[in-house]
Amino acid sequence: MFAVKECGPQQMCVEGILNVAKPSGWTSHDVVAKLRGALKNIRVGHAGTLDPAATGVLPILLGRGTRIAEYLLDWDKEYRAVLRLGQTTDTLDATGTVLTECPTDALTSESIHAACAQFLGEIEQVPPMYSAVKVAGVPLYKSARAGKTIERESRRITVYDLRVLTINGRDVTFHVRCSKGTYIRTLCADIGSVLKVGGHLLQLMRQRVGPLCVEDACTLDEAIDSFRAGRPLPRLLTLDAALAHVPALIVSDMAAERARHGGGIPFQAVQWERSAKGVLTGDRRTVCVKDSNEQLVGIGLVQGHEPSEDGVVAMVKVLADIQQTMS
Repeated sequence: MFAVKECGPQQMCVEGILNVAKPSGWTSHDVVAKLRGALKNIRVGHAGTLDPAATGVLPILLGRGTRIAEYLLDWDKEYRAVLRLGQTTDTLDATGTVLTECPTDALTSESIHAACAQFLGEIEQVPPMYSAVKVAGVPLYKSARAGKTIERESRRITVYDLRVLTINGRDVTFHVRCSKGTYIRTLCADIGSVLKVGGHLLQLMRQRVGPLCVEDACTLDEAIDSFRAGRPLPRLLTLDAALAHVPALIVSDMAAERARHGGGIPFQAVQWERSAKGVLTGDRRTVCVKDSNEQLVGIGLVQGHEPSEDGVVAMVKVLADIQQTMS
């Protein structure tokens, strides 16, 4: 939880979510390191790791944007993937060692479509060995590189849409929209298994993460050139826009100022007629606190259910001052 510190005059805040088009061959950390070097003292992070061979949308968190990663986890994702049937690899993608090969001549378009349809909806998926998932504190990929296979628990994910776009011999191009935690490599391997010929991920482009689309993504060079020229970073998503899915509490300006200094929000300071409905119900107790002009003040945690004279509806904790500016 945090409170937003306003920029002073003659200053331009560099914070929010930058939509970067990750190039093939770069790790997500490579992208972050490149931007850290260019943006100097601005805090930089990322959300939603992409494998080195994959391309497409990589959300880059800047300034106080690094503090809201946990609130972006529910963003769904869209991918365009190419599945190569008849061949399995140890990494489940084209970067690995081929383990098995099987002819695919007997496969039909109907059987491929039918196999893909089996993965729509809520499904169980086992994370691949070559992944950053930790078991007993050790990333799986480290165990895999050491020649070990670790028992992994399946995870429940949701595939909202899976459409075959083209079939070119043994290569199947498909579009998928899915929930967080979905491994497209595993999806490809599982489809190949259903078809009894095996398969692996040949190519992958992430087309969308939440509100960030690949058509609007900027290159690393575009972002760095803009910063060095003193121009606003291209299509930077504000914290307010990134948190649009979080219920909002509209409070008096006096309460907003109190929140900026770490104080709680009393019930009587909340403008209920303008606040999001249901902010005091349900399991999600996180709220965006906004002033009377609906400018984001911070993120708070609801403390109570019923108004009372001295009750507090939300506590807004101020984090370490990491405000980053440029002239």
